[in-house]
Amino acid sequence: MRTNDWSTGVAWLMLIIAGLLEIVWALSLRSTEGFTRLWPSVLTITAMALSFLLLARAFRQIPPGVGYAVWVGIGAVGVALLSPLVLREPALGWKQLACVGLIVLGVVGLKVVK
Repeated sequence: MRTNDWSTGVAWLMLIIAGLLEIVWALSLRSTEGFTRLWPSVLTITAMALSFLLLARAFRQIPPGVGYAVWVGIGAVGVALLSPLVLREPALGWKQLACVGLIVLGVVGLKVVK
């Protein structure tokens, strides 16, 4: 595993983009209707593939335990916050938002603490 600052920074950027793509595919998954609708399926599968590719590339520099937790955290927080807007689901209550905040705190902690 190489450890220069530039390649580590690029790996973190790839991981963040992978997490954002996880939000895209998770939110678009319902519109595929079981992968029976072409264009929503194309969007979902493309976002999945790119997300996994970037995650795998980030693992070259970032330990998988940390990288996977950050990836899942970005996806979970993003889907939880965007579902009411995109999928017209009920908004999160304050207790749920507090739990989402704990996920954010954990993800930030994984990046900051070494």
